[in-house]
Order: sequence, then C-alpha cells, then structure tokens
Amino acid sequence: MEQRSALAAMQQLEQRSDDELEAEAKAGKYKAAANAILGARAAERYDAKASREYFRKAIAAARPQERMQLRRMADASLALAERRAGDLKTAVERLGQAPPSNRQLLLLRLMGLVAPPPGSSIFLRLRGILLLIGAIVVLMAIGLGIVELIALPFGGIGLGGGILLGVILVIVVLGVLALLGRRRQRRAAAARAAG
Repeated sequence: MEQRSALAAMQQLEQRSDDELEAEAKAGKYKAAANAILGARAAERYDAKASREYFRKAIAAARPQERMQLRRMADASLALAERRAGDLKTAVERLGQAPPSNRQLLLLRLMGLVAPPPGSSIFLRLRGILLLIGAIVVLMAIGLGIVELIALPFGGIGLGGGILLGVILVIVVLGVLALLGRRRQRRAAAARAAG
C-alpha cells in the first residue's frame, strides 16, 4: 500500500474548490495538504487570522518530516497576509522559490500603507484613508490640468466643466490601464502554461 505524503498530494488538491478542500480537511486522507492550501488561499485574500488557523491545523496533521516545509509555507503566507514585504522575500527564498520582484514588493508595501492589516492601530488606519483621499485628489487635479491644457487653445473651459471632464478622463485612463493589465496577465499565464 502506497503512502503519499501531504506535500506530494498538494498538486492534485490545488485544483479543488474551497468547499471540496474543507471536506478533505475534515474527513479526508490528506488533511495537512488541504489545510495548507486553504491557508495559502486565505493569505492571498489577506486574511491572516484564517491563514494562521489553517496552517496550525496543517502542521498538527502532518508527518514530522513534513512539518518544517509546512512551517516555511506558513511563514511565507502569513508575511503576505500581513503585508510584510521584507519577511515575504526571506520566507520565499527559504522555500527555495524565486523571490517576488521588487515591483511586487513595492506594491505590497503600498498596500500595507493604504490598507493596513486588521488589528492595526487607529493611526495606521487613518493614515491609509488619508493616503487614499490624497491619491484621488492628485488624480483629479492631473485630469483637470490635462483637460484645461487641451481646452486652452479653444478659449478654455469653466471650472465645473473642467472638473467633470477631468474625472471622466481619469476614469477612462484607469479603465484602459486595467484592461491592458488584464490582457498582459492572461498572456503571461498562457506563456507559463505553454512553457
């Protein structure tokens, strides 16, 4: 009778839905693998509390020789969920994987500023709200400036109309950037799947 380890079963279980993984974690053969995958998915949703609980269950259900690898996975997932970019890079390197790019780490740091993890102090939350409001004001000012600059040769535009057109311009530009970003992600995913 062949005994497969939890880590070997992970690739097979990754294709399953969260409900199927919950059932596997409760009564299945590969409880440790199912809990580890659920913990990683919770970390991707930035839910550190749920991720920590899933990994605790995974480590408890794992064989002794698998526990160190699961702890390393837990460290990387919790660093992501808690938006700790430096710790994430170190933890991913300890897993033997390529670390996130500097751009990805910068975005994680920015997200940590704008949306601090749950349980953060009220000052960190206020800072995030103020940064978000500031970013919106700056985008609107840039949109208004571009609209005013374009309308200047035609005699200018009033402030109310300029603000409205500036907001529309910003929305269109952000929509186009989002569309291009999704296309780029699809191409990268297709290239990874092909190669």
